[in-house]
Amino acid sequence: MDKQRRTFLKLAGATALAGLSAPVVVNLNATPAMASAAAAGHGEEKRQGMRLGLLIDMRKLYGRTDLLDKATEACHRVHNVPKIEGKKSEIKWIWKTAYANAFIDQSVNHASKTTRESEFLVLCNHCDEPPCVRVCPTKATFVEKKTGIVAMDYHRCIGCRFCMMGCPYGARSFNWMDPQPLLKSVNPDFPARMRGVVEKCNFCGERLALGKEPACVEAVKEVGAIIFGDLNDPNSEISKVLDREHTIQRNAALGTKPSVFYIV
Repeated sequence: MDKQRRTFLKLAGATALAGLSAPVVVNLNATPAMASAAAAGHGEEKRQGMRLGLLIDMRKLYGRTDLLDKATEACHRVHNVPKIEGKKSEIKWIWKTAYANAFIDQSVNHASKTTRESEFLVLCNHCDEPPCVRVCPTKATFVEKKTGIVAMDYHRCIGCRFCMMGCPYGARSFNWMDPQPLLKSVNPDFPARMRGVVEKCNFCGERLALGKEPACVEAVKEVGAIIFGDLNDPNSEISKVLDREHTIQRNAALGTKPSVFYIV
């Protein structure tokens, strides 16, 4: 059993010890009781224990559009994300964009040709201080206190889209139409959404509960471009890389405390 596999089994074990067995972690995205409890305590105290985060090493992805697409397709396939053409109606959990769009607070003056011409993977940042949670009137979006994942309860979502306005990263999509007829294949292990609700990346909480890696991590494992783990554990691989490498975050000056980091 390799080190990465042991790490994710440890994460699965931690969620189980916290009272989140595998079926319940799947319901992390659909349980009103958890949404209410987690949202009610948000902001009252600093979250203890695990805080899951992601690190994307773009040095291993430059010029590899195939890997960027592979990560995107893997995520969308396991989470039943439909392919819809058009910016207004498209649904995306992870996607490609230019450096200038991803890092609008970073200077592009005299940026390297590689940086200027490459596309970057972007997704929900699972912020430690998420504005989307503060503006949601029904607590349909909330911070799962045991992991730091910013989760969605689709059954509580009323489609007001306040969370979309509150998110400074454009990481949420609205279902303008019923997505199920648009799916070429369906993963029965993850619930499909309905028309009139918002959705986004969930850090693959349902896969973590089974000791699996997030789909995007697994998809580019051949080059090790994405590292996932506990930011609060100094011995985790992601913490060790963050300690030795210079990284940037998207719009960090806004004070949202993103949990996604980039090496560029």
